[in-house]
Amino acid sequence: MNTDTTAQAISDLKDLLGERISTGESILEMHGRDEAYTEPALPDAVAFPESTEEVSGIMKICSRHAVPVVPFGIGTSLEGHVIPIHGGISVDTSRMNNILEIHESDLDAVVQPGVTRTQLNDDLRATGLMFTVDPGANATLGGMAATRASGTNTVRYGSMRENVLALEVVLPDGTIIETGSRARKSSAGYDLTHLFVGSEGTLGIITKLTVRLFGQPDTILAATCSFETVDNAVNAVIMAIQMGIPMARIELLDEVQMKGMNIFNPDLNLSEKPHLFLEFHGSESGVQEQVSMFESVGEEFGVSGLQWATKAEDRNRLWTARHNAYFAGKSLRKGCEGLITDCCVPISALAECISRSKQLVAESGMIAPIVGHVGDGNFHLMILIDPNDPEELTQAKLLASKVNILALSLGGTVTGEHGVGTGKKQYMKEEHGTAYALMATLKRAVDPKNIMNPGKTVEVG
Repeated sequence: MNTDTTAQAISDLKDLLGERISTGESILEMHGRDEAYTEPALPDAVAFPESTEEVSGIMKICSRHAVPVVPFGIGTSLEGHVIPIHGGISVDTSRMNNILEIHESDLDAVVQPGVTRTQLNDDLRATGLMFTVDPGANATLGGMAATRASGTNTVRYGSMRENVLALEVVLPDGTIIETGSRARKSSAGYDLTHLFVGSEGTLGIITKLTVRLFGQPDTILAATCSFETVDNAVNAVIMAIQMGIPMARIELLDEVQMKGMNIFNPDLNLSEKPHLFLEFHGSESGVQEQVSMFESVGEEFGVSGLQWATKAEDRNRLWTARHNAYFAGKSLRKGCEGLITDCCVPISALAECISRSKQLVAESGMIAPIVGHVGDGNFHLMILIDPNDPEELTQAKLLASKVNILALSLGGTVTGEHGVGTGKKQYMKEEHGTAYALMATLKRAVDPKNIMNPGKTVEVG
């Protein structure tokens, strides 16, 4: 990258944004990493726009000088998506955090990209509505759309793919476009909305989203239960799904993860066996019917320790523990870091994929707890490593690679929700075949100068 043109771009950006363009060391460092165990890289400057027009101005300047641009939400990504590996300008959308419209009758909301999922749900509380995509981290909706995020509620309510109706996007040359509409379906032309959902900032910057909302259920019931083996737990999930039990959440935590859960959450006090964390939504009678059906399924696979949580504080305690699974896993090894990988397979292949993944872990001699949104075939492996031991990092990457290749062999994908970034790009050709070349064609057409998050997701040479 030409340092002279970068310096000129930063000068032009200062004319546009004033003090909202920063080259301060601490700001650069904050925008040079994410939550993954990924090599940091610093941007040359960080821009803090407050409007779509300012984002457009930023892109016009960066396009004119051919300077890379990396959109940044809150930095919770797990595959290096927001790390500016080629320098350039990190565009932080955190100040674009207004909830613009809530349409209660139509069950949708229009928000800026810096709005977080908890911020939106706090604003919705009095309406009786909720936004359901819950990746665990308090991520921004712009970032969640860019990575096609999902989470614990996906089995019932869908991922960002199903819950984004329309977008406003600033293209690499500064052009502002709108895709989709507030209508629940359309046959009008290419589905551009879902071209940008999951594009990971490689095609443009999302500046406005229209998202689906759902009614808050009358009755919510959460539960935990244990099984003697992971196979039994997963097979219980498969049967429950095949029977059509409309569970809102079905989370698997293997026996290794449960050991960490008890260390990190001393009041949890659950047996160190494979567990399912469950949640049921609906009317009082509907929830009772779901519970009865699941209990029957569980009995076929030797369920035990079934505990119910009806009070909101008990449910919140349970799901807070689940969302802190990363830190619970790290408690298994003092001073460790976690190399995290995820994959997703057809539900019928889930038991085999997890069983064979655990065999791979055992053969590696490493500690790698497993958690997963198993209701949709998605699970995560957190491989614990000594951050000061390069050999362990190499071993961990090899183990993650074996698990990803296993998922592909079973008809799955190398990432169910974490996305590609830099971490999973090496598997894209194997997963997509000749279709991967089409992605590169689309990238070149939309971003001919290759300034949007270059080096991520798709290779354009």
